[in-house]
Amino acid sequence: MGTGGDAGGTAARRRGCSCTKDDFLPEESFQSWENYRRALRETGMRLRDRVLTRSLEKSELTEVRARSGHEMKKNLSWWDLIWFGIGAVIGAGIFVLTGQEAKEEAGPAVILSFAVSGVSAMLSVFCYTEFAVEIPVAGGSFAYLRVELGDFMAFIAAGNILLEYVIGGAAVARSWTSYFATLLNHHPNDFRIHATSLAADYSRLDPIACVVIAVVCIVAVVSTKGTSRFNYIASIVHLAIILFIIIAGLTKANTHNLTPFTPFGTRGIFSASAVLFFAYVGFDAVSTMAEETKNPAKDIPIGLVGAMSITTACYCILALVLCLMQPYTKIDPDAPFSVAFSNVGMDWAKYIVAFGALKGMTTVLLVSAVGQARYLTHIARTHMVPPWLANVHPRTGTPINATIVMLIATAVIAFFTSLGILSNLLSISTLFIFMLVAVALLVRRYYVSGETTTANRNKLIAYLLLILSSSVATALYWALSKKGWVGYLVTVPVWFLSTLGLHLTVPQARKPRLWGVPLVPWLPSASIVINIFLLGSIDGLSFARFGVWTVLLLIYYFFLGLHASYDTAKAADLSREATKIEEGNGVAAMDGHSAGA
Repeated sequence: MGTGGDAGGTAARRRGCSCTKDDFLPEESFQSWENYRRALRETGMRLRDRVLTRSLEKSELTEVRARSGHEMKKNLSWWDLIWFGIGAVIGAGIFVLTGQEAKEEAGPAVILSFAVSGVSAMLSVFCYTEFAVEIPVAGGSFAYLRVELGDFMAFIAAGNILLEYVIGGAAVARSWTSYFATLLNHHPNDFRIHATSLAADYSRLDPIACVVIAVVCIVAVVSTKGTSRFNYIASIVHLAIILFIIIAGLTKANTHNLTPFTPFGTRGIFSASAVLFFAYVGFDAVSTMAEETKNPAKDIPIGLVGAMSITTACYCILALVLCLMQPYTKIDPDAPFSVAFSNVGMDWAKYIVAFGALKGMTTVLLVSAVGQARYLTHIARTHMVPPWLANVHPRTGTPINATIVMLIATAVIAFFTSLGILSNLLSISTLFIFMLVAVALLVRRYYVSGETTTANRNKLIAYLLLILSSSVATALYWALSKKGWVGYLVTVPVWFLSTLGLHLTVPQARKPRLWGVPLVPWLPSASIVINIFLLGSIDGLSFARFGVWTVLLLIYYFFLGLHASYDTAKAADLSREATKIEEGNGVAAMDGHSAGA
């Protein structure tokens, strides 16, 4: 969709501190109660339009981006992106969840759990990279899904993207408090306020987490380049501490601690993988910075793939070191590395570990703040949320409004909610989004409107449905049948044959212009099946919370977001038609002038 002339002009004139009704609900449907009632009566028609309408790449890159009023500054290189990627990912996951999953789910095989999660994340990295190179805008996966799957699916993804960032930031902020307490020889809950009147999972109030988030917010709104410099200096220090943990830990290694290697069996490995996926969340924030990179075609592939490769290697080695230092039954689930060093007679090392964890979590919060604000900015450009959130400050070149709003939401969640609830819910949202991006990549490669034949389009739809249904069936069978294996003899071959059929019988309609995912359709199809499979390893209560969030999203969409985005799209269409008429009249006038001469 493009932007109408009025919308674009308003964006250009709007001040960053403006806060009027037109900044929040400028669309025609909200100008009067009569207009709003008419919009509600047309909900079915408007929903059908939004479901079937796909955005254009050109619109995302020019017209939609222009709604922010000012351009974001292009001052990031592949070096910045690698360190942003490392800073975004290596944080609370490795220092907190490793011990929990090793002790309760996987044992020493937690190393394999990290590897499985890493493979899933890397497959998603490839899909994200092609999109980020071809459509370098701040919207990340939201923009990619708008182009390939349409407005409605993009909105559902957008809600989960925002949930992912808010929950991820809140979880890291609470972990920050825990390690800060460890550094000062206190129990993590010593610095939290116990509100006995609240439910147990929400009763440990965390004011320190809120203060940390506020400081991060200030840094994030000042300068993206300044944030980058701070991030890679902090990340270098962080990697140095990780290197210390590995070397010092290996001096106390005992290979007998690796037996039994899989005390909880294969199911434990995958159950841990689903939760440990939390440790890889954050790399998608790098794709939101594509709009600010100097050379997206070179910088984004190197930055994303490089960061994920380094991160996966670090995670697997750190998990191995932890399991070598002590039996999995004695690993502490709250502060695994600190307690492990204390148990092997290196009590002083726990301070270095705690300091390293704080460094890592600070950079995760910082990069998360940068990424989530850019997601929200692009969503606001489409008017699915108030366009006030799309404003880019003319001096700093950063989306100040979006940054502040997202971090306030993060602080509220961090103040109340325990880490266990946050990590599982976060994994569901993230795996769901990554699955959608892989589907969108297949649509991008095999379908171009006006060029792909009806027969090939129908075959593509059929194969995609078979890939998705076989993946869901595999995940459900895994979740419901604890010891069975016969079902896999049906579901796995269906997935394989569906992917093979897509490869052999449907010609690719589009080749990537600059950088492309290798082994299409196999790699994105594998990304779909592994993401859905990991979803099958998450507990039912987390899915119930996910369902509640989805219902709330739909309520908002049907009463506000749908009508705002529909009006904006129609205004854009009228603006483009007017432009064509004006250009046509101009050409006619020039022809007439030439004839007269």
